[in-house]
Amino acid sequence: MTKHRTMKFLCAALGLGLFSLAAHALEVTDERGVTVSLPQSPQRIVTLLPSLTEGVCALGACSRLVGVDNYSNSPKAVRALPQLGGGIDPNVEAIVALRPDAVLLAKSSRVTQRLEALGLKVLVLEPKSHADVRRVLDTLDQVLGTREAPTVWRAIDASVSAAAQSLPARAKGQRVYFEVNSAPFAAGESSFIGETLTRLGVKNIVPASLGPFPKLNPEYVVRANPDLIMVSVRSAQGLEQRPGWSGIRAVREGRICRFSAEESDVLVRPGPRMDEAARLMARCLADKAG
Repeated sequence: MTKHRTMKFLCAALGLGLFSLAAHALEVTDERGVTVSLPQSPQRIVTLLPSLTEGVCALGACSRLVGVDNYSNSPKAVRALPQLGGGIDPNVEAIVALRPDAVLLAKSSRVTQRLEALGLKVLVLEPKSHADVRRVLDTLDQVLGTREAPTVWRAIDASVSAAAQSLPARAKGQRVYFEVNSAPFAAGESSFIGETLTRLGVKNIVPASLGPFPKLNPEYVVRANPDLIMVSVRSAQGLEQRPGWSGIRAVREGRICRFSAEESDVLVRPGPRMDEAARLMARCLADKAG
């Protein structure tokens, strides 16, 4: 091979190499509006929000997780991973020690800037509605290079519709109070939980005007007099003894669904298990329909 041809070959090879490198580089815009550049699809990922952990796994990339927040417990495989503290204030040193290619966390986390200052790639993603769940799955798909999000979303959406269609006519139109915790904080009409209830064909007693998860005066629930109450066993203790609550129709007629801790985790996470949440709510509505 002549010297000239050798140089042309090397230049072509170098060009192909650079093209290949560029083809694998990623630019992703997160929920801060910040564009994060990644040299390639991350292979070592830390997630600090249960819905993001579940999203990564739903897209088939669970094996790339190297650490999670204390509350990520699904699927079961993630329970063996290092737990890095709460999502808002996790253990930064423990995160750095895992040498992640990317850290996925919520807007509410207090460590975003600190992690970035330490040279880590950080993506802020926090689904709060059905549309957000779809959008976050699409973003995760882009980051992971999995091309699974459209299929995953179609399955979730179809299952929520199927849960609604499974309900008997007598279960439709019920007036429902969904308590998130005993403060009491409720899931309002504009929350992702409220969106699911609407798709199931029932009426939320907490209107969108009060916000997604408002703290209510307990008297509000008494006056609203719901037909059915959904609550976790963790916050249901003493519910019937709250002042005035014995007169609420749902309490008087025993139309209260008390969800286990595991079921509550499914219900309060806006992620790929929303279809399972819809089935839990539908079962409650059918069982307690008056």
